[in-house]
Order: sequence, then C-alpha cells, then structure tokens
Amino acid sequence: MMRLSLALAVCLLGAVPGALRAQDEAGRDPTDTVKAAETKFPNNIAGEFTPAKGFDLAKTKMASLNISFYGLFRYMNQLPGNQTFVDHLGRVRQVKTRNDLNWHRTFVWLTGFFYVPKFRYNISLWSLPTTQQTLLFGNLQYRFNTAATLGVGIAPNLTVRSVQGSWPFWGSSDRQMSEDFFRGGFSSGVFLTGQPIRRWFYNLSVNTNISQLGVTASNDTRDFAYSASVWTMPTTGEFGPRGGLGDLEYHRTVATRFGASIGHSREARYANDSVPPNATQIKLSDGVNPFDAGALAPGATVQKLDYDEIAFDAGLKYRGFTFQGEYYVRKLSNFLATGALPLSSIVDQGFQVQGMHMVVPKKVAVYATYGYLADKFRRYPWELSGGVSVYPSGTRSWRLNLHLIRIERSPAASNFGFYTAGQSGTTISLGTDILL
Repeated sequence: MMRLSLALAVCLLGAVPGALRAQDEAGRDPTDTVKAAETKFPNNIAGEFTPAKGFDLAKTKMASLNISFYGLFRYMNQLPGNQTFVDHLGRVRQVKTRNDLNWHRTFVWLTGFFYVPKFRYNISLWSLPTTQQTLLFGNLQYRFNTAATLGVGIAPNLTVRSVQGSWPFWGSSDRQMSEDFFRGGFSSGVFLTGQPIRRWFYNLSVNTNISQLGVTASNDTRDFAYSASVWTMPTTGEFGPRGGLGDLEYHRTVATRFGASIGHSREARYANDSVPPNATQIKLSDGVNPFDAGALAPGATVQKLDYDEIAFDAGLKYRGFTFQGEYYVRKLSNFLATGALPLSSIVDQGFQVQGMHMVVPKKVAVYATYGYLADKFRRYPWELSGGVSVYPSGTRSWRLNLHLIRIERSPAASNFGFYTAGQSGTTISLGTDILL
C-alpha cells in the first residue's frame, strides 16, 4: 500500500522542489506583501544540510564561494540518574542516563555556483564531538526553474516535516520524541523538488537507505529507500525562515502550511550476525534496536525488514504565535530472521503538537510540546516538554535556550538528541547556538 501511495504521488506531482539556501534575517516583516514573503523565505529540501546566509568569499562570472557555519554548546542532565526499564519481552534493562557538558554539534558549509548560476554545489563539514564523529560530504543541484530542481548527494528521507529544511529553527536544539522516533534519516541519493503550481510544493527522493550514518558501501544491500512529500502554504505562500517553529517575523497575515510525507525502505542490519548492527535509525517502541540479537524473540536475529511510514502535518503563524502538529503511522514488516518470530508486523501510531509565543517580540519566546505513541506493545510512551528561548541579537542567528522534558518510557534513543531508550523522568537542557 505504501509503495502504491508513493507511485501515485510521483504521477500526480510530475515535477519537483527548489532547494534554495535559507535566508534567516529577521529584521524586516516578511508579510509587507505576499509576493515579498514568498521570495524571502524560499522552499528548502536539504534538512540539516541547509546553510545560512553566510559570507561571500569570491564571485566571478564562472563561479562563486560562500561560507557559513553553525555551532552548539549545551549542558544536559537526564534524571533520575539510576533507573531501569522492562522491555516488551519482559526483560529488565539498564537506562544509560546522561549528565554532561558538550560542544555538541558543528556545521561548516561551502556553497556557491559553478559555470552557470543554476548549477549549485554544497560541501558540508559535520562534526558531533559527543559521538566522536566528523564527516565531509555534500550535494550538487541544477535548478531548471521554480517547478524543478534536480539534485544528487546527501539528502533526507522525506518521512517527516522536520527533516526537510527547518533545522535549527525548532523550539530547542534537537527533535522532540515523536518525530525522532518515527522519522527516517539522511543518506546519499537523488532528489527532485519544486513548486509546479503557485503555493504547492513537492519533494521526491531515492536514497541508498534510510540512514547512511555508520553504514559503509561494503555493508549496503541492493535495496533503496523511496520517499515523497507534498505540501501547500495557501494563505501567504511561505511559513517563515526554513519553515521552522516560531514567529520572530511577526506575521500580520495568517501563514498556514498543510502537508503529507511518505517513505518506504527494505532495511538491513548492515553487519554480520555475529556483531552488533550498524543500522541504528529504527527503534521499537521500548527503544530497542530491532536488529539487535534477540530483539523480537530469544535466539532470533532480524536481518532485514520493511520500513513504511506516513505523516500528516499542519501549522499556522500569526502575530508572534505559532502552532503546528504532525500525525504518524509506521509499519515494520516482512521480517527476515535467523529464527521464528511471534509476530509478522508491528504498527505504531503517534502524534505531536507544538506551540510557541513571542512574549517579547524578536527577543524572547516560550514554547510547549506534547507527544504520544499508541504502539503495538501497549507501552504508550508520552512526553510533555517546553522551555524558553532568548535571541540577544533580535534575530534567529544567536539563541540561548532552556529546555525541560517530562517523559515516560522513551521509545527514542540517540546520543544526537535528548532521549535514552526506556527513560522515564526529567531531562534538563541549557544551551546556546549560533548560525551565520
């Protein structure tokens, strides 16, 4: 059904979106005219790989070079420090809580055009000291017109709205529980994106897998990941810089966005059965990796499975207020395992809603998020989170953030984000980031 839906989306959409570099200046009101707003805040696809305005280093008739960067330092404490949880098979597991200070993330982007302005390049340096990972990668794009940009390189699996360009303009510095659990990741691929009809957009992508992180070409299978997203912004044709959370720009006309995203992949553990899996993106609703030995049944190791996911999102912005929500359905099925399994598929559903208000225009925002899963194993994880962000420069370029989370039975697990498998309790995060 997911494959059929994806095929229908491709047929209906026909052409695809323009991955333009985000412009994050917040000093002027984008809704002075609708046309100005649509031009100022263009569509993005590159997700975490979308640079900021940056600084022009060189520009000739044949080429250009721009540099921009992002940096984040934060303190995070997961409480209580000592805790355990019981997984869906009744086994007691230790929760590996964190209490640390870290320069958490660095991005440096070198971008520009070569030969003709329509031919764009993006070379990205990404570093995550918390996991001792540093990567150098990029993408190439040719912008035919507003209806079609063709790109190759590292790109998101288009499974939820937050992987499609809004980072880092979120409530805090990482994704919330529900979207972090359901989403696909980033991988080498080919994408097509555009605006074929005014205020209607689409992305299509074919990737190596749902997450290339930790997976080498020698581990890859012959299967690809397929994903698509469509959305409309009917009232103003834009949703602020990068389409992110918050209304520093103070919309005087209601800005709206409605969309849907879908993805399919035949995923593998990308490692021999005798060693831990290299695949880490997918988690069960108790936070356990389904490719771990014995994850679904004692003595059985899942070697391959089908990942199918669909999400529906909606949002609005008006006079300093933002509201957005997303509903998710994910199915894991068609398991290939070394032993018998007690089930043939796992279907999980969930949602999250977020709200933010600029209590001091362009300077201070407060926000709150609620997320919930109705999962196959009837664990029903949930979270309530919120915080305050201060923008000392009156722009999105520099932020101070205090973020608090109350979570029960975390299904999300990653050293990138806020969550540890099975965690119940309170997380405190205090950080500052800069995007130039």
